[in-house]
Amino acid sequence: MAVALASAINVPVRQFNAQEVKLAVTGYGAASKVQVQAMVARLCGLAEIPKPADAADALALAITYFMVVRSEEKYALGSRA
Repeated sequence: MAVALASAINVPVRQFNAQEVKLAVTGYGAASKVQVQAMVARLCGLAEIPKPADAADALALAITYFMVVRSEEKYALGSRA
């Protein structure tokens, strides 16, 4: 529902699979959930892994989004969507 609403009001929507998130956050596409959570905490300057786990997942997606957008802008790749 949120994706449809965003699309209806022309808000860009991106989707990433688990391997893309793991690769962007840890540099390894087969990283464990614990490794991703630890890197999220480190990249965000947090003393502890965010809780609940959904919070760490949301931050990992945000980190992935910004890393992908930065790469696209740097290499003028545009959106894959």
